Amino acid sequence: MRAGVLALALAAMAAPALAARLEIDVAGEANGTIVVELFEDVAPQAVAQVEALAEEGAYDGVVFHRVIDGFMAQTGDVQYGRAGGDLSMAGMGGSSLPDLPAEFSDRPFARGVVGMARSSDPDSANSQFFIMFADAPHLNGQYTVIGEVTEGLEVLDAIKRGEGANGEVSGEPDRMVDVRVVR
Repeated sequence: MRAGVLALALAAMAAPALAARLEIDVAGEANGTIVVELFEDVAPQAVAQVEALAEEGAYDGVVFHRVIDGFMAQTGDVQYGRAGGDLSMAGMGGSSLPDLPAEFSDRPFARGVVGMARSSDPDSANSQFFIMFADAPHLNGQYTVIGEVTEGLEVLDAIKRGEGANGEVSGEPDRMVDVRVVR
């Protein structure tokens, strides 16, 4: 019996830890949950920052401020992107946490991949992220990949689209109602 318990304990220690997931409840034109497997091994600093912001509730109520059909949906501006507030600066802010160094990888920007948004400075990602509607190979190696949608692509596809080349969403944008980290 004792050898069996030891074998189970050793097997548990050798088993890889389950990847953390981000569960994003979306409301607006889209209603449902998007589940993202986070790539802690690919972008440990960015994933840790997104997890910290989610765990403190910073993403709750934040809108999808930039949504370009056939490209991506961007959200995560915890400073200026809160639903019900003045959204004129949405997309310009971050969080109280420091900006992050780029964590580029060979993971391609394919449909459902989640990347960190940034300015022209590769080391300026903070809280904003985007989810790909379609493959975008021109982004490969240029932005930090933090995860991939494993459930809820139909919810992603239903998010209210923006207007014009920049994809700014007018009226009432869809929003993240609740964002949770699940281990």
